[in-house]
Amino acid sequence: MADPGVAAASIAVEVVYAEPDRTWRVTLDLPAGATAAQALDASGYFSRFPGQEPGKHPAIGIYGRACAPDHVLRDGDRLEIYRPLDFDPLESRRRRAAHKRAGSKGRK
Repeated sequence: MADPGVAAASIAVEVVYAEPDRTWRVTLDLPAGATAAQALDASGYFSRFPGQEPGKHPAIGIYGRACAPDHVLRDGDRLEIYRPLDFDPLESRRRRAAHKRAGSKGRK
């Protein structure tokens, strides 16, 4: 068992990208102190998904919480790569509310 007072020489992280029909994931061993940007580069994400621009990092997060590319990862983190939204959630909510209001007016 590792001494809790001693920093680990390396950390294990998982990088995950989900598309509507499939999920891509890779597990990496990185040096302690590695950042999210370094994990993205080491994962091969940019070569696997060539539509992405190296140097321009996609939206990312750790277990559903957004983080910056310079975020320092910890052992066991899951770095999630988020796809751009196809729609504005606020606009969708407005449309649903307007539709609901329009439907309830005809029932009175």
